[in-house]
Amino acid sequence: MPLLVVGSIAFDSVQTPTDSRDNVLGGSAVYFSYAASYFTGVRLVGVVGEDWPEEHTKLLEDRKIDTQGLQVMEGQETFRWKGKYEPNMNDRETLELHLNVFENFNPVLTDELKRCPFLFLANGSPTTQLKTLEQMNGPRLVVADTMDLWIEIERDQLMELLGKVDGLVLNDSEAKLLTQEENLVKAGHMVRAMGPKFVVIKKGEHGAMFFSEHETYVMPAFPTADVVDPTGAGDSFAGGMMGYLAQKNDFSPATLKEALAYGTMVASFNVEDFSLDRMKQIDKADIDKRLEEYRKMLSF
Repeated sequence: MPLLVVGSIAFDSVQTPTDSRDNVLGGSAVYFSYAASYFTGVRLVGVVGEDWPEEHTKLLEDRKIDTQGLQVMEGQETFRWKGKYEPNMNDRETLELHLNVFENFNPVLTDELKRCPFLFLANGSPTTQLKTLEQMNGPRLVVADTMDLWIEIERDQLMELLGKVDGLVLNDSEAKLLTQEENLVKAGHMVRAMGPKFVVIKKGEHGAMFFSEHETYVMPAFPTADVVDPTGAGDSFAGGMMGYLAQKNDFSPATLKEALAYGTMVASFNVEDFSLDRMKQIDKADIDKRLEEYRKMLSF
């Protein structure tokens, strides 16, 4: 089933303890859509400047990602982020942030996009996420992502959004910030009480936690020995999860658990190189093979 993602498209400059890359393709919508494309058709909505190269559009379209919603703003520049990772590869520092065209991003959906049954509101302003959701025609499943910035400066809009989505994806520090609760189990249930039917708390190398009315469980990360660049891992996780749900056209508890496992596998590939470089080298069969290893790892 068609899956729509609305979010950021960026040029990233990344420094890790062992290497660095400048002006590589990034952004939440890019990582998400590429990850989801292993499972289902994806339609991407985002905004870029006139510095956006056509080769990046072709890269996405080669994965059968529909780019009709890609807005190119003449005379402006694409969102840029520069960051540095600490030796533990979990913590990072933002060195530069230039929102550029993303600062005034106003997604306008075509009638075809409005009818997509699955919607992922990738990381962005809750105001923008609400504007997107208001244009949709009765989607079956809506999941959103958020971050500490929006929790701090747009909390009221975020709370309104949480009352209108089916699921929320956020990381452990964001869950603690949103709830003012250090215990992640309590925090997860508190976030769910704010509106979403289910909540996924990402914990980086420690996997993810899932919360719904009837289930709470931990999905461990796949043991990846060579972590090169964690940028986009959370978005790739969400893309794998939502892509699988859209493929199955189902979000029963069993399917949700499988979707989290697939998201975990896609993210484990993503961190093995910069930008989309590792993702370009794999196909669905590679993901399935790693999932089988994961199943055996968890069986006892």
